[in-house]
Amino acid sequence: MPPYAERWALFLDIDGTLLDIADTPGAVATGCRELALIDALHQAADGALALISGRTIGSIDRLFAPLRLPAAGQHGFERRGADGRRRRHRFPADRLRPVAAELREFAAEHPGVMVEDKGASVALHYRLAPELGAAARDALAEAAAPLGALVEIQAGKMVWELKPAGADKGTAIAEFLSEPPFEGRVPVFLGDDVTDEQGFRVVAAAGGHAVKVGEGESAARWRLPDPAAARTWLRGWIDSGR
Repeated sequence: MPPYAERWALFLDIDGTLLDIADTPGAVATGCRELALIDALHQAADGALALISGRTIGSIDRLFAPLRLPAAGQHGFERRGADGRRRRHRFPADRLRPVAAELREFAAEHPGVMVEDKGASVALHYRLAPELGAAARDALAEAAAPLGALVEIQAGKMVWELKPAGADKGTAIAEFLSEPPFEGRVPVFLGDDVTDEQGFRVVAAAGGHAVKVGEGESAARWRLPDPAAARTWLRGWIDSGR
């Protein structure tokens, strides 16, 4: 792992990185220790901490209440800066409603598959029915075909997600790095999934540290085995006095 240093800007994925993955997104919980850690990190970084997630910003806020932190949701489609302002990429989200309806029909016919409609993105989870991964991907691709280049399919851990094209976690991190208090700091991004790879590349290009949590090939230089190890390493940054 990289040696602890001052003036880091922390970018943290949530599910599988800060918190253990659950069978469904709604089953993920944040304990008092995790909340205290994130609050302490935010203060130690002088506000230069952002949560970078496939979740909506509303879901992030509920998970980390009462904290209200800089965040990027839906893989960079929506973002809240340190100034509290919300920004969204342009996308005709209403055109996803027929896709979501078609996927609900698929899920109803396939026990263990769950649809998560986030507004500007739609996820098809198959963690409870891993044998249906290929069928879920085909169903998503068929439902999304009328939208053409407006959208792209994003692979994840036991999930396929349809999201706006052109927005990802890397673009979100790059946008944060152009704003205070992130600007001029060394970026450090912790993530666990293929959805985090764009962020790893942006951070590395900016001279920062990309940290992969868990197994799998990655562009990240550094590696931690699991969320518990990630939390321990982050606590170490606070304790080091930077």
